[in-house]
Amino acid sequence: MKYSKATNYALHTMVYLVSLPKGTTVGVQRLAAMQDLSPTYLSKILTKLAKGGWIESTPGVKGGYKVSKKKEKISFLDIIKAVEGESQLFHCSLDHNEDCLIENVMIQAEQNMKEDLANKYLIDIADKMEEKRLEHTHAKEES
Repeated sequence: MKYSKATNYALHTMVYLVSLPKGTTVGVQRLAAMQDLSPTYLSKILTKLAKGGWIESTPGVKGGYKVSKKKEKISFLDIIKAVEGESQLFHCSLDHNEDCLIENVMIQAEQNMKEDLANKYLIDIADKMEEKRLEHTHAKEES
C-alpha cells in the first residue's frame, strides 16, 4: 500500500504548522522551499487541506497559512483523508455471489490502520521534534 507524495508533503507541512505559535501564518513560498517543492504544487495540496477545514489562508503581505482547528485534535487520518479522500484501499476484482472473504480481511485490516492513524496526533510529532531540537542544542552547548 502506498500513499501519494501529496500526502507525504501535506503531513510534513501540517506538522510544521502545528508546531508554530497560535495564529502564526507562513507563506506558500516558505513552506514550499522547506520541502524543496514547487509553490504551485504545494498550493494544490494546501487547497485540499483548506477545503477540509484544517488550515486557512490569510491574503496580503503578512498573510499565509495557519492551522484553523485545535492543534491537539488533528490526527494523521484527518490529513490523509483531506488529501487522499475516503475511498477503500482494496477492492475485490472478482464478482462473488456472496461476500469475498479476502476483501473482508483487507477491509478489517484497513479499518484497524485507520483507527490507529485516528489516534496519532500531529502535535505529538511536533512536540517530539522540538524535544530532539532542544537536546541537540544542549549537546552542542556542552561540547
